[in-house]
Amino acid sequence: MTVTVPGPTLGVVGGGQLGRMLAEAAAPLGVEVIVLDPTPECPASPVARDQIVGDFDDPEAFRELASRVDALTFEIELADSALLDEVADEFDLSVNPAPSTLETIEDKLVQKRALEDAGVPIPPFRRVDDADDLRDALAAFGSVMLKARTGGYDGRGNVPVTDPDDADEAIEEIGGPAMAETFVDFERELSVIAVQGDGDVRTFPAGENVHEAEILRETILPARTTDAVLQRAEDVARDVLSTLSGRGVFGIELFETGDGEILVNEIAPRPHNSGHWTIEGARTSQFEQHVRAVLGWPLGSTRLRCPTVMANVLGTVEKTQPARLGNVEAVLEDPDASLHWYGKDEVRPLRKMGHLTLTGDGERSDGAPVDVDDLLVHARETRDALTFE
Repeated sequence: MTVTVPGPTLGVVGGGQLGRMLAEAAAPLGVEVIVLDPTPECPASPVARDQIVGDFDDPEAFRELASRVDALTFEIELADSALLDEVADEFDLSVNPAPSTLETIEDKLVQKRALEDAGVPIPPFRRVDDADDLRDALAAFGSVMLKARTGGYDGRGNVPVTDPDDADEAIEEIGGPAMAETFVDFERELSVIAVQGDGDVRTFPAGENVHEAEILRETILPARTTDAVLQRAEDVARDVLSTLSGRGVFGIELFETGDGEILVNEIAPRPHNSGHWTIEGARTSQFEQHVRAVLGWPLGSTRLRCPTVMANVLGTVEKTQPARLGNVEAVLEDPDASLHWYGKDEVRPLRKMGHLTLTGDGERSDGAPVDVDDLLVHARETRDALTFE
């Protein structure tokens, strides 16, 4: 294909922090972005060409978006897959990843069954419709993670269950269809950001993820594991992509077990929080890769520039309040740190408000190269110095 700039206009369903960073990455390529989001003045609106205010299942909002763009994508699984398919056909637009992929992934039970059918390694799981199903799963697996089949994110919609006496309460907390997955005795959590282009598949190096209360806190590159495990993680990620349709970036969360096996935890058909390190840490960011991929353009390099740690900036408040971050000068004065603020008006407890990236492209005071353990300590200290006023 021939690529010229200024380029096409890309429509994005979703205008949160991912839509914001997509628009930031698209601009240098000559690509303008229009987002659709129900929140007026959403985080992406200051950097996108325009925002259409509408729900993620609003037919008229979808049609308005489709009428103004040259291609469609999404940054949130709440996007209505049937509507995407419908407006893409009506306006003769490409939509990537494919709506069928979104339909598969947005339901965790359907996602797991598709992976199982394809022979991709996953933890044992069961469908759970009521407390009796959950008790049966506990009898089979011991401890389980009960997961809402749709709509869960950042730990919401996940309930660990170990005692059959807690089954009724756990089902009530989930509040809808669920699946139970056996607890995995993992060595570490990994993720691979994989890109499916036009006949081209590329993977970023696997990152090591640190979670607390089911919320991602840090991602570490390179992951502190063996070369064999890293290669296995990449191989499994490529196997996952072979089961999915359409172009774009996919965040593939993995468990590394004690014996070095890799199991797929979950898949996101979009740029992923564990890939934010790529903005400073990789030759081409996951956001630029997504723009390139969904437009059918050549993909960029996925090479790691240097040791890198990403640390999420979460809401450290007890109740919802206006978002105002303090002590930012400590980050700005740090030559190894980069700040990304998501532009959200309100901060809530543990809400993702931004992230920091620390890169180890320099030397320690003793002249030795910076290693990821040093960098992780540095990232945590820098992040924890930030305060919400």
